[in-house]
Amino acid sequence: MQKVVFRVKRYIPERGPKSYYEEFEVPFRRGMTVLDGLIYIKENLENTLSIRYSCRMAICGSCGMRINGIEMLACNTQVAELGVPIITVEPMRNFPLLKDLVVNMDEMFIKQRRLKTWLVRRDTEEQDNPTSQYLQSDEELVRYLQFSYCIQCGLCYSACPVVATFPKFYGPQPLMKSYRYIADSRDEGGRERLGLVDTSEGVWRCHFAGSCSKVCPKGVDPALAIQLLRRRVLTS
Repeated sequence: MQKVVFRVKRYIPERGPKSYYEEFEVPFRRGMTVLDGLIYIKENLENTLSIRYSCRMAICGSCGMRINGIEMLACNTQVAELGVPIITVEPMRNFPLLKDLVVNMDEMFIKQRRLKTWLVRRDTEEQDNPTSQYLQSDEELVRYLQFSYCIQCGLCYSACPVVATFPKFYGPQPLMKSYRYIADSRDEGGRERLGLVDTSEGVWRCHFAGSCSKVCPKGVDPALAIQLLRRRVLTS
């Protein structure tokens, strides 16, 4: 494969409300990622192409998009492994589109804040003037460890069919993040969070399609977190 065709979904608001596809031929090289191809297009073929990226190491979560119909990180997707001569690249779903492959992710982060996705403690004096550590056993760490690997890329949110049909649903990422802190033995905000997720916009709206867990680039299982949240709600 000497060249690969990138079929990119474009949206330029200054030119009108409709999206369209544009194809670019990109020289193939060993080890090329989809992000490498998009950067080549921007630097050599079409400098108006808008993409979002940063670390290029699947750590920052900036380059989430749909590649051949599946949510992926562009920097973590090898062109050779896709095994097709034409690669279709589209922006993530369930987010307002800003331009080309760049979406506005504010709503997902607003939902996170509503669910208080941070460590809540009542000992404010100890936090301001710490005298000791908050120790945990290995067993306590394991309860939430996998959920702490989330890089907030939004792929699970994009893949969720419930968010697509009911935008008020908190979505897999904010709910998973909520469980991550509820399961943390150092946290003291669990009761309040359970009240926030025990709603029609919360855990009961999830249909357990599992698409969120399937696309996570870090192996996090948001669908499991939502089921564990349901258990906490029912047993609290």
